[in-house]
Amino acid sequence: MNKPTDKMKLRSLLVEIKASAEQLTKKDIAFWRQAWQMALNPDNPQRFRLYDIYRDAMVDDHLTGCVTQRKNFVKRKTFKIADKSGREKPELTEMFENPWFKDFMDFALDSVLYGHSLVQFNDLTVSDGHPAFGSCVLVPRRNVIPEYGVVVREVGDDPHRGISYREGVFASSCVEIGKPDNLGLLLNLTPQCISKKNMLAYWDMFGEIFGMPIRIGKTASRDQKEIDKTEHFLKELGAAGWALFPEGTELEIKETTRGDAFNVYDRRIDRCNSEISKAVLGQTMTIDNGSSLSQSEVHLKVLNNLIDADADMLRDTVNHKLIPFLIVHGFPLQGCRFEWDEYPDYTPEQQIEIER
Repeated sequence: MNKPTDKMKLRSLLVEIKASAEQLTKKDIAFWRQAWQMALNPDNPQRFRLYDIYRDAMVDDHLTGCVTQRKNFVKRKTFKIADKSGREKPELTEMFENPWFKDFMDFALDSVLYGHSLVQFNDLTVSDGHPAFGSCVLVPRRNVIPEYGVVVREVGDDPHRGISYREGVFASSCVEIGKPDNLGLLLNLTPQCISKKNMLAYWDMFGEIFGMPIRIGKTASRDQKEIDKTEHFLKELGAAGWALFPEGTELEIKETTRGDAFNVYDRRIDRCNSEISKAVLGQTMTIDNGSSLSQSEVHLKVLNNLIDADADMLRDTVNHKLIPFLIVHGFPLQGCRFEWDEYPDYTPEQQIEIER
């Protein structure tokens, strides 16, 4: 990889992987435990079933909102590339103001949820005299076995027959994020998402059974045609419905008296949401309704601690993994570091007041 022409020849791991469909079958706690046990197998650790459950859990709107809030607080922070003395190098910072780096930040922050991310860089080119990547992609997690440092061609293959991404030709195009034995925060969140989905399904079933009044028809006629006619009207009786029955026919609307669905289902769903908020955001009031300003400020401080931890993780990943990787590919980053620019941004009015 010493010549510029050689640097262009980055093989893609995605070409080596055979695509497979993810399972969209119903997941329950027993399925989650079995998948967890498969991932903990020391001889043949397989995470693909666990990742299928994670994918199912991420459909939850509340979880998606919590994760998006936590990630966006980090991504909106201003960063800079500085030399050893701490002075910013604007031309190098501009090199990171690129779509591939924003994608890399996403994949790095996702490693908190999934435990691991393997990122491959593609399309090494030269832009304005400096090397640049056209894109970076996430190697499908279902095919990655981080415990062995390999990628398997088909989901479920023996890891001993996998392709190493820590050694050989793919080591020069991949950056690994996360710890090999970490299964991610979603391992803790999945049971709450499963329970919440079940409660919503049960509540829909309750609404079908008890939510609508029951129509009861009574007729003294023994004529099958009249009975079929009455049955037809009962089926078709809807908005502004009417019916003409023979003498002796009675129609009764039986209202339901079951009114405890709210306490049974909605309170359980609220508890699931609050548990998800606590696990992802460390508190509940920055995404749910709060009761007081003082409490919300305390909860915001808790969230800021999590954001700072994510920002430190991302900074360390860039400095210790990404920048050495980029230097190998010719990026002029020797002696430079990625830092968050904590200098506050003031409006012109605020700046005038400060100077005054």
